[in-house]
Amino acid sequence: MDWIRLLRPHQWLKNLMLFFPPFLGGLFHVGMLQKGVVPFVAFCLASSATYVFNDIRDQEQDRLHPRKRLRPIASGAVTTGPAAVLGLGLLVASLALSFSMSAVFMGWLIAYIGLSFIYSVVLKDYPVFDIFCIAAGFVFRLFAGGAAFGVAVSDWLFLSVLLLALFLSAGKRLGEKIMLGATSGEHRKALDAYPEGVLDSFMYISGAAVLVTYTMYVITMNKLVFTVPLCCFGLFRYVLLVKRGQSGDPTDSLLKDPVMLMVGSVWVLMVGLTTYL
Repeated sequence: MDWIRLLRPHQWLKNLMLFFPPFLGGLFHVGMLQKGVVPFVAFCLASSATYVFNDIRDQEQDRLHPRKRLRPIASGAVTTGPAAVLGLGLLVASLALSFSMSAVFMGWLIAYIGLSFIYSVVLKDYPVFDIFCIAAGFVFRLFAGGAAFGVAVSDWLFLSVLLLALFLSAGKRLGEKIMLGATSGEHRKALDAYPEGVLDSFMYISGAAVLVTYTMYVITMNKLVFTVPLCCFGLFRYVLLVKRGQSGDPTDSLLKDPVMLMVGSVWVLMVGLTTYL
């Protein structure tokens, strides 16, 4: 169980971003689902590898964190040596799978892995850089999905995903800052560098911007306009959760909050019914 937790399988939900280009483009079918297995698994292995190495590097700091101290390596349930071997194995397996895909897809996967390691080692301690690194991970998944399925990613979809990712990333940092309080800087250096109210501003700016770009995206497609109010509701709900001091992690918010899970499920249903019926 500890070894499974080390991989953070709940975070694999983020890799569903790979399927956005064909799904939103009206090109999704059973064959596409089968075609997406390899790229999805490749990104799951790669993301788990980065989590393992991040946990190894931050284990001392994690032991002081109220939640992260329960992670397998920080708690001592998994030792560093075997964890490093596992992480390396996951990384090699991920690259091997991507080799069977297109060169463009492999390029996006390598870019994602490279950025993840740079973020873990350096950039997560620098304000604004940390938020954009997290957001870039979503964008890389989006374009990797386009390459895997041979579907072009429109400008409006790119901007919508980027701004939504910035919104969620700012919310994640704000949630951490609220939860940790005065000791936030001891756990993450970047949090000390954000003056009071700045992360709130980042959320509100990017949240408003993503509504505009998403609206333009669905209008240019001549459909899905009725999903805009639902997306607005979802953004408002996420802000509420963060300001309440609940986890700002997007995956946790989606899986642990029934309302957010309902919003996500209804959005998928509305897109599916509107696009494919």
